[in-house]
Amino acid sequence: MGRHSLPDAYAPEERGDASPRRRRRTIAIATLLVLAVATGTGVAVKGGLLSFSESCEDSAVHLSLAASPDIAPAVRAIAEEALANEVRSDGHCLDVDVVARDSYKVADALAGGGEAPDFQIWLPDSDLWLDRAEGLGTGIPISPSDSVASSPVGLAMVPSASQRLGWPKKTYSWAGVVTAALTSDKVRLGAADPARSATGLLALTSIAASSGQQGGDSDTRVAETAKVLAERMSDSDAQVLETLARSGSGAEEGNPKRNQAVLISEQAAFTHNAEAAGSGRLNLFYPKDGTPLLDYPYTLVDEEKLTLVQSRAALRFMTLLNDTGSRAVFARYGFRPAGGEAENAVVTAAGGKSPQPYAASAAEAPSAKDLQEMLGMWTITVQSARLTTVVDASGSMSTPVPGRGQSRMDVTKESLIQALTQFTADDEIGLWEFATTLDGKKDYRKLMPTRRLGDPAQGGSTHREKLAAAFAGLQPVPGGATGLYDTTLASYKEAQSSYLKGKFNALVILTDGSDQDEDGISRSALVAELKELADPERPVPIIAIAVGPDADREEVAEIARITGGDGYEVSDPAEIQAVILQAIMTAGQNGRAAQE
Repeated sequence: MGRHSLPDAYAPEERGDASPRRRRRTIAIATLLVLAVATGTGVAVKGGLLSFSESCEDSAVHLSLAASPDIAPAVRAIAEEALANEVRSDGHCLDVDVVARDSYKVADALAGGGEAPDFQIWLPDSDLWLDRAEGLGTGIPISPSDSVASSPVGLAMVPSASQRLGWPKKTYSWAGVVTAALTSDKVRLGAADPARSATGLLALTSIAASSGQQGGDSDTRVAETAKVLAERMSDSDAQVLETLARSGSGAEEGNPKRNQAVLISEQAAFTHNAEAAGSGRLNLFYPKDGTPLLDYPYTLVDEEKLTLVQSRAALRFMTLLNDTGSRAVFARYGFRPAGGEAENAVVTAAGGKSPQPYAASAAEAPSAKDLQEMLGMWTITVQSARLTTVVDASGSMSTPVPGRGQSRMDVTKESLIQALTQFTADDEIGLWEFATTLDGKKDYRKLMPTRRLGDPAQGGSTHREKLAAAFAGLQPVPGGATGLYDTTLASYKEAQSSYLKGKFNALVILTDGSDQDEDGISRSALVAELKELADPERPVPIIAIAVGPDADREEVAEIARITGGDGYEVSDPAEIQAVILQAIMTAGQNGRAAQE
């Protein structure tokens, strides 16, 4: 994801790269060998060492590049200059058409498979979208390579608000600056939807990490911050900037619809300030515990279907984006080099003070798991959840988990209890268990109704406390087999009949095996019934989690997808918590996209 970036004067004498969120997946070796040939030939042509009789128009290789809207103008300028200068790849002029596409939309389209995209290259604003694009590995393949530019994420404020917080002399952590903004004369703070914006997600994850370092109930503090941000959330980074007060007048800054502070990238602040004047300009805080970077990874799409000429041209263009001339173009548009080194001209134009008190240590990039959990938390915070949890209680759940000294059921219970802490008092959760002949001829039994976690329960406790105790009390049924199909149909019917509009309704089914009830409904009959029952106006996606090596992920995925959900697989039940949150985020996002 990147490193914390300092102005040159404040950088430590020796700095190593911080460990990336994950090792960058590289383009195939064979293609890189092609790059070596293409680069050498392209440079020779540009330098006049080789001559070609064909005109540029006749010999051009045409490519389409889908770029994040913020970087698209800079990349388009570089592409147009390359065509005008007849920059070639293996004798072919580079003709790259750059189109602006929201990264989250491209990621979702690639993950869903379907029709082949109309572009060969993708340049999202962050490599966090690569995980989303790869999804369950059944979509259109991508081949990410190196970053071509970067921009740190910070907190921008109109001058009147930033001065109240002591800009530029006073330093803050992420948690500190957000808390100060929200408590300083009620500064209105806006952000882009973290489910659609890398900037919003990275900022929220940084706030969470910073809050965790303060100790105490950090999860509650982060949830409260998320609630505040959700009230003033915009769909995109561009829309966030439109919410700012347009001047320092009392009418503008007093307008409840206008924000005085926004979570945005340095490049977005740079672009805003280039068009603003006086009190309309922004000041930018770079939190002292580190700023995550947007890193713009250059990515080939469905590489195996590219012709040899297209592959060479695509990789030739990547080297062009990383040369000295292109870095100068990126700087003119407010971007930093791929490594994140600060350039004073960019920093000051974006509203940063140079020198300004920066931290001397690198910010550790969030892991893929951190980001998934944050998205899950965001989804259930923004839209309260109504979940029925259905847990396999067959005898096989007593199987020991390798290396843990606990059974599948024991680890599953712990993970469910931990996941419960991520939900708010307004969320509604219930519990069923299932195994063959568990309740007479029924394969299932309802243990707890689906109710608000904050509702009072008998004995002076709450539904949350009773539910946690019910989770802890789950036990495998000796000799019980997996009655999956009958249970799925019964629990789905009830969840749909009790559907509550305005909440995220879903059915979470955890099983460690395939259906073993010979007297129950067949798989084909279950599929047919679910197709008949599924109602887009009352969506209840099934989130099916296959636990352990004996579960059939493809089986549960096929069943879940009929309802708008999906199937997931965990080898260790301890992973259930993270998968539930990830699945909620994915199902919630898919449901929102379907409504648009």
